[in-house]
Amino acid sequence: MDFLKGVKPSTFLSTHEEWHAFVEGFCDVLCLWPPRCHCERSEAISSEYHYYVFGRATGVIAWFVIAKIVQEAFF
Repeated sequence: MDFLKGVKPSTFLSTHEEWHAFVEGFCDVLCLWPPRCHCERSEAISSEYHYYVFGRATGVIAWFVIAKIVQEAFF
């Protein structure tokens, strides 16, 4: 596992820019209205685009969890 030698878990989501990009990505998927952010034009998100994409993936997983909860509760 040489490729993980320089990775420090303590730096994951350690700045407000990283959190901002993550939350924007999460909300762009979870909210029902179209995304208002164009990431290629947003300086705050384009510098931390990988956190934005991770937030979007987390939003998709959240929708699956919500759908399963609704299925178990009502069907």
